[in-house]
Amino acid sequence: MKTRLGCLSKKSDSYSDFSEFLPPAHETTARCLKLSTDEVVRWSESFDHLLAHKYGLAAFRTFLKSEFSDENIEFWMACEDYKKIKSSTKLVSKANKIFKEFIEVQSPREVNIDYRTREKTKQVLADPSPTSLNEVQGKIYSLMEKDSYPRFLRSKMYQDIVNRAHAQGQRRSV
Repeated sequence: MKTRLGCLSKKSDSYSDFSEFLPPAHETTARCLKLSTDEVVRWSESFDHLLAHKYGLAAFRTFLKSEFSDENIEFWMACEDYKKIKSSTKLVSKANKIFKEFIEVQSPREVNIDYRTREKTKQVLADPSPTSLNEVQGKIYSLMEKDSYPRFLRSKMYQDIVNRAHAQGQRRSV
């Protein structure tokens, strides 16, 4: 319990926190070779580039966790998974799970949406389809793009990743 509370008492944006989402240490060399400066810099060109890149998404998730605000990216990812479901039974189950975890008032990881959006989503999910969460997912995406993404790009974590990728690239060219 004390250890868990200790984690909450300090915010960290260090690169070392990013490592929990990457392959084990023995794969470090291969990982560094895959993460070029161009790729890392491309994350700053658009939010879509960041989310589309495996390590970009991992870094962004880690950054949001360090700020205790990862519910938006977790919701967005849950919606991406939801869209891929083919079975109507699984669709209903996943829709209920997402609603209870992220959308319902006082839910464990409630996302910040307005009353109208919450109610409309609730109605749409009464008869779910793969596109039922598109509107609310779009609102959360916009919120992250306008708020969290610029903070991530200014963060020490992102700057450290850029510097490490740049340093790794220089070592390779020598």
